[in-house]
Amino acid sequence: MAKNTPQPNQDAPAGTTVSRRDFLSLGAGALGLIGFLQTSSMALEFLAPRRVDGEFGGVVTVGSAESFPPGSVTEFPDGRFFLARASDGGFLAISRRCTHLGCAVSWHATPGQFACPCHGSHFDLRGNVENPPAPRALDTYPITVRDGVLLVDTAQARQRDSFAPEQLVYV
Repeated sequence: MAKNTPQPNQDAPAGTTVSRRDFLSLGAGALGLIGFLQTSSMALEFLAPRRVDGEFGGVVTVGSAESFPPGSVTEFPDGRFFLARASDGGFLAISRRCTHLGCAVSWHATPGQFACPCHGSHFDLRGNVENPPAPRALDTYPITVRDGVLLVDTAQARQRDSFAPEQLVYV
């Protein structure tokens, strides 16, 4: 036998030795799995909706109730909603998203209605459908009052078929 030829380990149980090729394959597989998991977590974080206070997907502070006269509609572009104040003083946070195909509706003060530019749906001050093809009323967002200041949570859209008086929030 030659001097430089490695001898098998006589003390190791049979079948427990790992070849260099198997070791490198296992290492490459482990590194590949780690890379896949990191890439997946970054992709999920990128695709997840942002939850930033003051912007859509978070809580938007709109101001004090006295800032909004009865019968008014105020748009909050960063929050993607309108704050409507009914003539009796109740508040309703109405989504800008049309319930037909999701186009952004706009407020037209002269006729006193929301209008969808895509397919001509119209909604009244409370978001009820006045002119189809929209199948139901505009969605709303919950309003809370803290120390006389109105807060709208745009992370929780509420679907509804039509307006009901209990949807109004009073200060």
